Amino acid sequence: MDSLYAQLTSFENLYRAYVAARKGKRGRAEVAAFTFNLEDELFALQDELRAFTYAPGAYRSFVVHEPKRRLISAAPFRDRVVHHALVQVIEPLFERRFIFDSYANRKGRGTHAALDRFTYFARRFRYALPCDVREFFPSIDHAILRGQLARVIRDEPALWLCDRILESGAGVLAGEYTPVYFPGDDLLAACRPRGLPIGNLTSQFWANVYLDPLDQFVKRQLRCQAYLRYVDDFALFSDDKRELAAWRAAAIERAAALRLTLHDGSMPRVQARPVREGITFLGFGVFPDHRRLNSRRGHYARRHLRMLAAEVSAGRLPLARLSASVLGWAAHAAHGDTYRLRCAVLSLETRFFAENRFLRRCFG
Repeated sequence: MDSLYAQLTSFENLYRAYVAARKGKRGRAEVAAFTFNLEDELFALQDELRAFTYAPGAYRSFVVHEPKRRLISAAPFRDRVVHHALVQVIEPLFERRFIFDSYANRKGRGTHAALDRFTYFARRFRYALPCDVREFFPSIDHAILRGQLARVIRDEPALWLCDRILESGAGVLAGEYTPVYFPGDDLLAACRPRGLPIGNLTSQFWANVYLDPLDQFVKRQLRCQAYLRYVDDFALFSDDKRELAAWRAAAIERAAALRLTLHDGSMPRVQARPVREGITFLGFGVFPDHRRLNSRRGHYARRHLRMLAAEVSAGRLPLARLSASVLGWAAHAAHGDTYRLRCAVLSLETRFFAENRFLRRCFG
């Protein structure tokens, strides 16, 4: 057994993976059941992994609208422990290869850091070109991703585990994928295994692995000084609008090599525009000197918080859950110039916001 896989299957790594996987989910029944027999569960996982008999369980899928419709596929908790155990040992191998301005699912990065970087670029360049990948997670090709993993992970047992997780997600998002044929494809191209379940930690991490060739192409081949990406949303900046148009054509060609397509450039939101007009990115309208939260996000927050308040009022939800949701949304919205919006959304027409002193203090 190679050292990487020995590290992956060590009891210490599995325990750290369990602690990471349970974060924010300790009240759920399957987490409590796993915790009740923690040592036995971890040793059983260790035995299965070392004997190469581990088999992922079935996903539980459901649709969320936050505010865009997404099909989420949740793996059983014991499988999520394995996902964390795998990422904990392979992440350092890839992290040193990623570009600086990749912001999703990386330590010290995140949505708000990406917004700050976008604003930084918007203050230094005249034009911005926002782009995003069409049906990104359903489109991820397993053969291409497997090749990318194998070029960095020189450990066959670890690759065996990657294969098991990849195979478990094949077809989960089949209904979310619109078939696309690329030059040289035959009729069997539609049967290529593809799709990463949205909800897996491995899917989030592998999304960065999959798009790293595009990042490297933009930075090294196109020599774009100002570029950033968050999952499948990315943006390029320049003082020359024609240069951005040429870069977009080149990015479309490079994405096709990954069997990905970008959203149609005829749509206003994915055209090169002056930054002074405001560019939509990660749910905010970003201007050089201020940000606005998209109205759709504000409407969704109002509906969602009213629903939670009604659940609390009926006694079906603890007040702490409502408080956490309110504080989380307010903290996110505060990264834009949203004081009046927060006042409007948070002054909901419910007695909880009128009577509860703690919530009034948070909302104000």
